[in-house]
Amino acid sequence: MNDKPVFTEKQYLGREFIPTTIRLVLACFCFAIYFFTDERETSGNLLLVVGIAIIVISIILRFLLHFSTRVLNKSILLDGLWTTRLVKIDINSIVKAEKGQYSRYLFNNPVYNLHSRGTIRFYAAGNDAIYLTDRDGLVYIIGTMHPDDFLKAIQAEMDN
Repeated sequence: MNDKPVFTEKQYLGREFIPTTIRLVLACFCFAIYFFTDERETSGNLLLVVGIAIIVISIILRFLLHFSTRVLNKSILLDGLWTTRLVKIDINSIVKAEKGQYSRYLFNNPVYNLHSRGTIRFYAAGNDAIYLTDRDGLVYIIGTMHPDDFLKAIQAEMDN
């Protein structure tokens, strides 16, 4: 057995463009209101603290790992945050693997192991996903920033 992964990807919570932009606009809004507030002693100082807190949280989220994806030994390993369990998908049970769009919506919430309507979703950022269908008809939707490399790694493991 080979211990070196064929494919590895780490997805972080705070690196998606749209939520980061929303947080920065909210922080700028707080700073603008703070600047134009006449009485800065009570409510004005609170806006300054909230704006700084939003920026600090945005910086922390950029380094917070949501989940990592590895293709290793004819299986796909999805490992999430501290309290999540390791999800292992056996590639031998996969019937079909294809690349597609994760969602048609502009805003997508990060999810890990979300069971909904016959699908299991894993997503942190990006627009692309890999759709895996197993023998039982269950569909795994795994969001990825590198869909072509991920699909090649899965297909290489399926062929071996």
